[in-house]
Amino acid sequence: MEKGLIEVYTGDGKGKTTAVIGLACRAIGHNLKVCYIYFHKNPERWSYGEFKILEKIGIDVFGFAKEHPYFDKVEKEKLREECLKGIKFIKKIYKEKKYDVIICDEILISLRDGFLKEEEIIKIMEKKPENVELVLTGRIATEKIIEKADLVSEIKKIKHPYDKGIKSREGIEY
Repeated sequence: MEKGLIEVYTGDGKGKTTAVIGLACRAIGHNLKVCYIYFHKNPERWSYGEFKILEKIGIDVFGFAKEHPYFDKVEKEKLREECLKGIKFIKKIYKEKKYDVIICDEILISLRDGFLKEEEIIKIMEKKPENVELVLTGRIATEKIIEKADLVSEIKKIKHPYDKGIKSREGIEY
């Protein structure tokens, strides 16, 4: 890829991860090398259908900070260390130059809940290699992150089954 951009998918609506999974499939369909990095998702606990498919179609999948502050009782220092490992990993793969697209799914949850600092995420945005598309997702993007991004989509919840007490459904929400 000649010029990679920075994309952000944010908001309180369902569909941020779904959007980047679609982007990953499109990229791999055009022979781009994709790395999908997730934060705050525990595939041992929840059988995320997307991980199975991503790996089958040749997308490298890596996870950090597998506890989710909403669903799990977390040790803040331990989770911060895990998030920092994720940041270090992103910097490492920048140097390897083997990916065209790097997706950091739910990294903005790390920021929202204080496990990463805004400047740590800004730094990976600024250090992004020229030919890499960097994609960040999560509920709350700060003004500085929005300003640094080339594309920002806000997915807004209008109505959701959770509001009626309907739990997450396998194959639909995960």
